[in-house]
Amino acid sequence: MGTAPEFADSVLLPGHDVPLGRYTTVRRLLPHRERRMIGAWCFVDHFGPDDVSGRPGMQVPPHPHSGLQTVTWLAEGLVEHRDSLGSQQVIAPGQLNLMTSGHGIAHAEHTPPEHPDGMHGLQLWIALPEEARHGPARFEHHAALPSRQDGDVTVTVVIGGFGDMRSPAGVHSPLLGAELVHRAATAYTLDLDPAFEHGVLVMSGGATVAGTPLSPGSLLYVGGGRDRLDIAVTGPARLFLLGGEPFDEPLVMWWNFVGRSHDDIVRARAQWMAGEPYGTERFGIVDGCDAGPLPAPELPSVRLKARDRHGHTH
Repeated sequence: MGTAPEFADSVLLPGHDVPLGRYTTVRRLLPHRERRMIGAWCFVDHFGPDDVSGRPGMQVPPHPHSGLQTVTWLAEGLVEHRDSLGSQQVIAPGQLNLMTSGHGIAHAEHTPPEHPDGMHGLQLWIALPEEARHGPARFEHHAALPSRQDGDVTVTVVIGGFGDMRSPAGVHSPLLGAELVHRAATAYTLDLDPAFEHGVLVMSGGATVAGTPLSPGSLLYVGGGRDRLDIAVTGPARLFLLGGEPFDEPLVMWWNFVGRSHDDIVRARAQWMAGEPYGTERFGIVDGCDAGPLPAPELPSVRLKARDRHGHTH
């Protein structure tokens, strides 16, 4: 705990735009060439703020997942989740939808027909460790999460624990996900767990984190071994703090699957594409969706290689 960390330096991870469904574009921040993971956090998409007045908003048809958990977190708008367990849940800002795929699940996410004008939020994945990735699927909705007001900053613990607050969400590795909402310009220091590596995502406003100026839609990796983090904002701002113990299992991430080998991915793809509709045996059926399930893309012509959190192949 007191030794120098392997990754102590800050690394700025700018996002790139990726279409999500027909109507939504997201900024993908993880995985990144410079940093594949933060703890078990292996995938981070930031969308909005978008004006969806008179527009469909998010419309993502049924698709599969395996080997991961999905986290949906909103700052604005509404999203309806449906999955092959029979779950149906509309999420609003300040609420958490957490879906654990285990061996396999299918789900869809849609903005309801009657919705607010704005949409802004995060879609994140958590890699499941070996002992959890073959388990059963489950879905959790948490309408209330622990939060506290520290001066002009409201801290909400979405995943894991922070100080004396702990989220009720069920995860499988030591993790942290917390929203920091600032009402006005302020500067302060966060106490951190030095066993964790951390990252800070700016959702809105301007911030300087560990001496690095950040604009909305950027993620700063701040490494492990830190017991504090200096943050300053220039006015109202919304940040999201990610953290976790370094995840040591090499992963193969392809499309919506997180596996350990090329063969894992080939098997998952084949089992999704089998049946009518897709994926019936392993992934199940998402009822109540107008759109049909998404077909998987073609696999690349070369074998997929497992990569560790540094990006090294195995």
